[in-house]
Amino acid sequence: MAKNYAEHHASVVVNAPVNQVYALFSHFNDFPKFMSFVKEVTYYDNQNSHWVADVAGRHEWDAINENWIENQQIGWRSTNGLENFGKVTFEPTGSNQTRVDVFLNYNPPAGPLGDAGEKLGVGSRFDNALQHDLDHFARMVQDAPAGALDPNSSYYLFHGDSAAAKGGTTQRQNRTM
Repeated sequence: MAKNYAEHHASVVVNAPVNQVYALFSHFNDFPKFMSFVKEVTYYDNQNSHWVADVAGRHEWDAINENWIENQQIGWRSTNGLENFGKVTFEPTGSNQTRVDVFLNYNPPAGPLGDAGEKLGVGSRFDNALQHDLDHFARMVQDAPAGALDPNSSYYLFHGDSAAAKGGTTQRQNRTM
């Protein structure tokens, strides 16, 4: 039986060079600091991670990295839990600007009911949340004080709507921040 994957896309231009934007975005553990719906990203190793998100209910999955090209693209696919896959592309649009495109595909849970929910508004709410969070990422990069965006020491909460700022992260995520 063919799966009905819902497709989502969001894009933003970030005022920073591609190598910095790529380094920040490929640090999945920081997603709860600028995304509202991602509650946890914890690593099993450098290729495998565990995700918890709240989009039309709480969902969990394990993912494996794939199709990574430094400063150009990161990709993943789930190996367990909510079925999803996607990629993020990074394209320099100037000496100090990078276009970030996020492509996310997932199989809505609950079969035909989930497919109907996707069409009846869950999908557009998710698109809006994804765009909103990407806009926060761009603003965070622009407004950050020097040194605050080092992905290996990013202890700075990026905005008030993030899962981390609202206390919506999991205990496992909190131990890693």
